[in-house]
Amino acid sequence: MAKIAIVTGSGQGIGEGIARQLVNDGFTVAVADMNEENAKEVAEEIGNDSKGYYVDVSKKDSVFGLVEQVVADFGKLDVLVNNAGIAKIGTILDVEEKDFDQIMGVNIKGVLFGIQAAADQFKKQGTGGKIISASSIAGHQGFELLGPYSATKFAVRGLTQVAAQELAKDKITVNSYAPGIVLTKMWDQIDAEMAKIYDVPLGVTLQKNIDSIALGRGETPADVANLVSFLADPKSDYITGQTIIVDGGIQFV
Repeated sequence: MAKIAIVTGSGQGIGEGIARQLVNDGFTVAVADMNEENAKEVAEEIGNDSKGYYVDVSKKDSVFGLVEQVVADFGKLDVLVNNAGIAKIGTILDVEEKDFDQIMGVNIKGVLFGIQAAADQFKKQGTGGKIISASSIAGHQGFELLGPYSATKFAVRGLTQVAAQELAKDKITVNSYAPGIVLTKMWDQIDAEMAKIYDVPLGVTLQKNIDSIALGRGETPADVANLVSFLADPKSDYITGQTIIVDGGIQFV
């Protein structure tokens, strides 16, 4: 029987890349996204009995309901990837309360609820399991104009470390991945907003960031997915509580 993985925010971008890689690894994937239509399209494309689901990760009932439905459909859960996330661009002084609440809800609550729901299911199964969450290089060093986003990604590292310690006795590992400049719609959004703030043409900010990468190119969703593939595999069974950078050589820590 195939292993079962849930990947949140996998209707596009990095999450879609992770879902595709996990299917290549033999998983059946629950493709979960706020855009249920996208989720179902991705699930159909990647195959291996994968299925699309709606989820709003900022709502605890939605996350727990997702895990419950996936287990009802497939009988178990082996891996949960807390990938869903959003970015907000602007100065610290311009941060609006509603925007702050929204990014905290998705990027931090979503990870917390995912950890709770997956751990609850793994304990019921008595099998152990793997929880893998999205941090960022902005969770190791705060990025200008990405204050709340950076704060959420630092918080993911903290939640990962605490959960790893508390859940180790249940044979549950908890790790995070920290991507760099990934060429997705999110970075298109960041580039467009920064172009307005810095009064530069589109693409200038993105290229400046790419020029800082030691390996000389922007990151693809597949680059991130390869790390998640390892963290979802038994080869990583002795790794827990870690946030691993996958950025092509921007930060060296």
